[in-house]
Amino acid sequence: MVLHSNDDKDDLLKLLGQLTFDLPVQVIMKKAESDRSLSQNDLQHAWFREAQRQGDMKAWEYRAYCKLHFGVPILRRDSKAYADKYDQFVKPLPYETKLAYMVEPFDFPVTKLFTVAQMREYLDVVKEHLTGLGMQLTHEDSLI
Repeated sequence: MVLHSNDDKDDLLKLLGQLTFDLPVQVIMKKAESDRSLSQNDLQHAWFREAQRQGDMKAWEYRAYCKLHFGVPILRRDSKAYADKYDQFVKPLPYETKLAYMVEPFDFPVTKLFTVAQMREYLDVVKEHLTGLGMQLTHEDSLI
């Protein structure tokens, strides 16, 4: 579990309070990897602009699609607290509403919560998706 805020700390304490132990348990805490790098952030936005020039959607639409389809699953997999909140408040919504929540003015937090490793994984999937649509991504490795 990665703690990003006091709310996450509260969720961890609640989770620990619900556990029962038959045997001793070892808990290890370590500093999480640093947040995504600025170059990774620049790269994703460059790709979405390139996708807009080559595809049939606006850059913000590609961003919304990728956040929802590729970013949310990464966070849900890696953070129980995120998964629980997402499943409670966002998952029941219609698909079009979920897409709208991924970008301004809502900008539902997804990629901004990523570690460098999570962002790398996300970029790999985004690259695979966009190139699979026949798009040429000119900044592929220059910024990571």
